[in-house]
Amino acid sequence: MTDGQERKPRGQEVFSITSAPESHTSELGTREKRYAISMGIRTLCFIGAVIVSGPLRWVLIAGAVILPYTAVILANAGVRRKSDGPSPFGPEAKGQIEQ
Repeated sequence: MTDGQERKPRGQEVFSITSAPESHTSELGTREKRYAISMGIRTLCFIGAVIVSGPLRWVLIAGAVILPYTAVILANAGVRRKSDGPSPFGPEAKGQIEQ
């Protein structure tokens, strides 16, 4: 083929790079960074709760208590893979019974 077209072997599937999932190493690094940022904010909440007084102190304490739970949930929430199965949000399509 001289028109600049590349010839593909028959039966070989071509994947678009945009549909490729993120690598495990890259995804793990992103989750670790997100967790570290959350724990840094938690540390600032603790320090702020010691320094300030009044209602803001209670908001900072609540943040320091709630952040670890949410940080762990977000860190453990890996990338969801698309499945070929039925949608978890709708009923499965069922065939009709012939009479």
